[in-house]
Amino acid sequence: MKLLNVGEPGAERAAMLDADGGLRDLGGYLDRVDAAALRAGALDRLGAVDPGTLPMVAEGTRIAPCVLDVPTFFCIGLNYAAHAAEAGATPPAEPIVFSKAISALAGPNDDLILPEHAQKADWEVELGVVIGTRAWQVSEADALSHVAGYCTVNDISERAWQIEGTGQWIKGKSAPGFGPIGPWLVTADEVADPGDLDLSLSLNGEVRQNSNTSDLIFSVPQIIAHLSRHMALMPGDVIATGTPSGVGMGCDPQRFLRRGDVMELEVAGLGRQRQEVR
Repeated sequence: MKLLNVGEPGAERAAMLDADGGLRDLGGYLDRVDAAALRAGALDRLGAVDPGTLPMVAEGTRIAPCVLDVPTFFCIGLNYAAHAAEAGATPPAEPIVFSKAISALAGPNDDLILPEHAQKADWEVELGVVIGTRAWQVSEADALSHVAGYCTVNDISERAWQIEGTGQWIKGKSAPGFGPIGPWLVTADEVADPGDLDLSLSLNGEVRQNSNTSDLIFSVPQIIAHLSRHMALMPGDVIATGTPSGVGMGCDPQRFLRRGDVMELEVAGLGRQRQEVR
């Protein structure tokens, strides 16, 4: 299934993608795709729903974040070999873990409003993993059984805030709009191998990132197992698994986001995002 939320902030409702790419309203079956629905196992009950029997969502309706009320938005840093190389960093011995503020969550096509004092805003296409059941002290072999599904993520980052000051990376990752997820949550049964997915990002029509999750230093099962050794992962948690090479910070000369830029990004099978910078 491909599930999503539609509607303006504060008035989102659940929807489902049909076989023709149309958006169908899930009202009557599910109010919202959110952490509470995942905790209750609500997605398991949707398998028997025929999307063709559901009303269409009105054309032009905003697509919201594919998961709402996310408990924690985890991120993994320097997790592609080529990206670590462009950053001049030694590949890490274990996953680099940080987080984004939940207030950074945005819809996949929402405009990105840069703060006035942002100097070096950057793009990062990533595979997102959505946790479906509590994971604590799980093995790599069992890790994927705790996954509800996958989504496209843009881990937008303000590099000056992230690495030129003091403190933690979260400061450069968390402005409002810095965490578009979606357009849809693709349930785990539809993703045969999260370790073999193409992902790409274009800026103003020019391809900047083009890779495959096979270049991940730490695989999705390794990431989940590692995190669960230190904390309990909860239903609705989102994990952005790292970005490939081609970010603005790695360009020569460096290239950062400015007004009027358009980012278009996707992970194969998980949907496409588009953000215009304002």
